[in-house]
Order: sequence, then C-alpha cells, then structure tokens
Amino acid sequence: MHETIVLGAGMVGVSIAHHLAERGQSVVLVDRRPPGQETSFGNAGLIQREAVQPHPFPRDLASMWRVLPNNRIDIRYRAGAMFTAAEPLLGYWRNSAPDRLARIVPEYASLIMHCTTEHAHMIDAADAHALIRKDGWLDVFRTPSVFEEQQARAADIHRRFGVEYQILDSQALARTEPGLSTDLIGAIHWTNSWSVTDPGALVQAYARSFEQLGGQLLQADATDLENTATGWRLSTDQGPLEAKNVVLATGPWSNRWLEPLGYQVPLFHMRGYHMHYAPAADATLHHAFLDHEKGYLLSPKRAGLRLTTGAELNTLDAAPRSGQLDAAEAQARAVFPFGARVDPEPWKGARPCVADMKPIIGPAPRHDNLWFAFGHGHQGFTLGPVTGRLVGQMMAGETPTVDMQPFRVDRF
Repeated sequence: MHETIVLGAGMVGVSIAHHLAERGQSVVLVDRRPPGQETSFGNAGLIQREAVQPHPFPRDLASMWRVLPNNRIDIRYRAGAMFTAAEPLLGYWRNSAPDRLARIVPEYASLIMHCTTEHAHMIDAADAHALIRKDGWLDVFRTPSVFEEQQARAADIHRRFGVEYQILDSQALARTEPGLSTDLIGAIHWTNSWSVTDPGALVQAYARSFEQLGGQLLQADATDLENTATGWRLSTDQGPLEAKNVVLATGPWSNRWLEPLGYQVPLFHMRGYHMHYAPAADATLHHAFLDHEKGYLLSPKRAGLRLTTGAELNTLDAAPRSGQLDAAEAQARAVFPFGARVDPEPWKGARPCVADMKPIIGPAPRHDNLWFAFGHGHQGFTLGPVTGRLVGQMMAGETPTVDMQPFRVDRF
C-alpha cells in the first residue's frame, strides 16, 4: 500500500509527485499515457513570470461584436458546446468585470510570482538545464494605441508584482529579430520569463527525477476511485492500487472523477492547436513571439517552429476543427518566413478552466485524504511546480508559502 496515489501525469501531477517523493513519501503516479503527453505536451512552452493576470472574457460591446462572427484566431466557439457549459462560462464572463478581476489578480499573481523559482528547483533536480532558455519572449504590436495601453499595463505589473520587461521600438525589434515584418511597430520583451525548447521533454525529465527519488510510474487506464476504511482504492486495467491519500491532478478530465464523489465545480474547457514547421533557409527566430492583436504565438522548438492558436470553446472530445490554425498560419507567414508543415496532423489539446479563473488546489471538504489540483487554465505548465510545493506543504501540515484560501474548492 502506497502513501499517495497521484492521478494525472501532466506538469501539475508530475510536480506534485516529485515534491511528495522529495519528502520521503511512497508515491505512485498514474496516467493512461506517458508523462507530459497530453495538455502539457502541446502548449507554447513558456514559463510565464509575467502572466500575473488571467485571461478575461471581453465585456465591452465592440470586442464582443468582433468575436461574434467566429472567425478570429485568438478565440473561436461552437454554439452547442457553449450551451453545454453555459453556467461556468457565464461565471467566467461575470468575473471578467473590472471590479471582480481586480480582486482576482493579486490572488492569481501570488502563484505566478513563484513560478521560475519553483521550476528552477525541479530543473536542478532533473538536470534539465539544456531544455531551458532564460532570455524571455516578445509581445509584438501593430497599432500605437494598443502598444501604448500594454506598456502602461507592463509598468503596473512591474510595480505591483516584480515583472521585468523592456520596451522595444521598431528599430530595436528589428535588431532583436531581423526576420520579423517591418509592419510591426514594436514589442514588449518579457525578460524574466523563460522558454522551453521541448515542453513534453521537460515533464519527462521531471518524471525521471521523481523515479530517481523512489517514486513509481504506472501507465494504466484508471476506471474507478473508491473510499475505503484505510484510504482509497483506484481501479485500473493493470489491477487495483491502494493508498492512504489520493491527489486528483486530472486537468480537463477532472469532472469525470469529481461527479461520482458528489462534487460540482464550474469547470469548462478551452481547446487549442499547434503545428510545427520547418525553418526558412534565410531567417532564424531567436525568441518566441505573440502577435498580440491577432492571437497566435510562434516559438522555436526542437521539433521546428511551433505555431499555437488561441482558445476554442468546445467540448473535450469534439472532432478537431482546422480553421483557427489555418488562419493563424496565414497571419504568421505574413510576419515571419517559415517552411512546410512538419507534423502529419495538428496537435489538439484542452485547458481546464474555472469560472473564477483560479485553479482548485487543496483538500476535498467532504473526504479525508483526498486532494484536488486542477483548473490551471492556460498556465498549468507554468504553475505545476508551484502547485507541487504547495500540495506537499499542505499534506505535511505545514504553513503553505502562499495563502491557499482563494484556491480551495469550497469557495464555490
């Protein structure tokens, strides 16, 4: 019998398992796929120290009108899926109001502010330095009014949350990235954020480090979770597992585990796509960049140039829809030259989002020795190691580094 089962081997689950193993616990990490092969595999590969504000929904009529035709790169939707998730989506829209968002941001930022420190701890443990670049990334702009607005925001989050940045005018941007289109008028260079050349490989490196600490990886299809007299029994196609504690780090699949246990949380999914491209012979991309006003991100990776889309509001298992990625590719090719598609088909994944934009981290209120760690939205990759340390501290009865009240499930 193990002390703890961690269900879910994405960045969040692997980080939790690693921190528990560091504390000497007997831990088994369970997933139907190898570590880092689901949501953590497909992200833009940024550790976003600047991401102190979650992504709100548009509230003004002009922005909502622009979204309505459903042809944007940064956000698309399927009406049926929005109806299915109407309640959490409405909650998210309400929490996007300026007064509510102003209360959420400091709580959310309390996690983000530890992201690079906590990744550094696990990078050292896993000897994964070769995967990390600490030269930041670029937020690039097309129109002066938007650029000026975002410069003011950058100054604000620098003052409040220690985010570091540099402003690049068009000439400085051209020196930094000579291959970019001269249509871009400048950029914000987020200098204390990091990038990862292979996101899936980083999760796998952390998982190997977990195994070196004595942890056990089990690739198995988990089917049922039962509360027993001594703790928990997890049924899998490889046989049952028993442990005193269970941590659900189940990302977009969390409701499948919560509902049989009687928990209702306002969770919905934002899907995303990526594709790798061969580099062009005459241009090298040195930094990831976000085309701020279009909503795609292009970043250099081991596998090629990775193009990632914005969000698609859709159900978890709906068939892929290629229009968003196709539109992103057309826009990106007008800004930076690159070659043919490398992957046989686009990658598709889902981000687990909560109505109040904050992840759910902490103990289950109606079951002993059951812990939740999901709902990180766009920032599970960034926040995995932070979450790992906090869960480890709470399970050990220590005072967490961060006030965890805003992230408890019973806030709902």
